[in-house]
Amino acid sequence: MNIFRYSSPQTFYPLAGRMAPWFGVAAALCALAGLYLAFFAAPTDAVQGEVYRIIFIHVPAAWMSMFIYVVMAFWSAIGLGLGTRLSFYMTQALAPTGALFCFIALWTGALWGRPTWGAYWVWDARLTSQLLLQFLYFGFIGLTRSIEDPRRADRAGAIIALVGVVNVPIIYFSVKWWNTLHQGASVSMTKAPSMATTMLLGMLILAFAAWFYSLAVTLSRVRSIILERERHTDWAQSEIAEKGAAL
Repeated sequence: MNIFRYSSPQTFYPLAGRMAPWFGVAAALCALAGLYLAFFAAPTDAVQGEVYRIIFIHVPAAWMSMFIYVVMAFWSAIGLGLGTRLSFYMTQALAPTGALFCFIALWTGALWGRPTWGAYWVWDARLTSQLLLQFLYFGFIGLTRSIEDPRRADRAGAIIALVGVVNVPIIYFSVKWWNTLHQGASVSMTKAPSMATTMLLGMLILAFAAWFYSLAVTLSRVRSIILERERHTDWAQSEIAEKGAAL
């Protein structure tokens, strides 16, 4: 299969339509399994008690908020380097989902911090850099929406994504580089996890749920962006007419 043929919005549009429902179903199944493990099967933490269960939402959301921004930077680099329209469309489709996960990570972190640290918010290195990521998402969305010329908006958004991606490793390594209140990583590629197997399994399954959800909504959103940006073409007008007739 020649994957490069799907770099065209016209050929990618139907592919995204076929894939999005499958990713949506996978997200729902993983979410059900993960939530069952998180809130019914996982044991109570010996130190934090039941409040620790917010980790099952907080950690996958934080992971996805960083991962999505890295993917945005990747598509931005491809778009600027090769001039592919679909790359810019994918970047814009990813941004709202990344902003959502970043918001969830910040708020669940605040709710977790109140009983463990005694405060909803502290200007901790990890929290501050995560808040900066939220502003980067908002800045990207606001800038690309405010520029009327689509091509200029694409390039401006790509520059923000590429510059802002420097913040992602700062978020990840902040607990190692500075003395912070935020606990270190519970899952590492170089050492055994510091949590029970059931806890780890529940968190990883919910991370997959967040990943599949991101794929589903991004593919659905990019289809709308493709129709909007390619509406001057005959095939896009045909798709819009079919959708109108169906309604």
